[in-house]
Amino acid sequence: MAGVEEIEVVVAHGERATLRVGDVFLKIDVDQTRTEVEVEAMAMAPIPTPEVLWRRPPVLALAALPGTALGRLGEPSTASSAAWAAAGAAARLLHDAPLPPWPGRSPDEMASRLDRECAWLLANDVLPADLVTRNRRVAEAALRPWTPVFIHGDLQVSHVFVDGDEVTGVIDWSEAAQGDALFDLAVLTLGHEEHLGDVVAGHGTDVDLDVIRAWWSLRSLVAIRWLIENGFDPSSPGCEFDVLRARM
Repeated sequence: MAGVEEIEVVVAHGERATLRVGDVFLKIDVDQTRTEVEVEAMAMAPIPTPEVLWRRPPVLALAALPGTALGRLGEPSTASSAAWAAAGAAARLLHDAPLPPWPGRSPDEMASRLDRECAWLLANDVLPADLVTRNRRVAEAALRPWTPVFIHGDLQVSHVFVDGDEVTGVIDWSEAAQGDALFDLAVLTLGHEEHLGDVVAGHGTDVDLDVIRAWWSLRSLVAIRWLIENGFDPSSPGCEFDVLRARM
């Protein structure tokens, strides 16, 4: 039919789907609590976010951001070092902002989740036992008390958009909460260790690199079951399995 935009499926799994129609993203989520968090977090964030065009549950319509994603997990990033530093600076602005009113996961909750997921990985022979055990030990460094800040909660490299050396916006705020600033930096640099220095320089604070590496292990270990069950492949080059092997 003439004049109708092509529909692109950006991501789809059992919990939610995102479609793109022209310059509009349609996010469909079975859990409206996540959508409420996303809308409120974007309104609170001191960095650029997508414009909310309309909301008719279960659909949230967002305007596309200018620019392109900073990178993709499993692929080399073509973005400049300055762009990566700008992403770190944007994270710092967020971390310095007033806390959102809802809490995030505590270190004890994260430890319980880590135990469950490691047990599942071992019971199902998903990864060699020594790889799981080694990364479980590395992950323990992340499970220390932290001063809560406003975190994005899923600051994947594909969620940060840049134009040249400038950040044009950050998408996908449904996991935003109070949490550990180093978790955001770890998720941003997961699989892109070569840009950790740029991100830390842009963030501009003293950062314990061992804790970031611990979050790389923890984030990978707890994500694998969900990825497999939702049709994603954590064994793809540069993805979670390789991140865990790098810690060996």
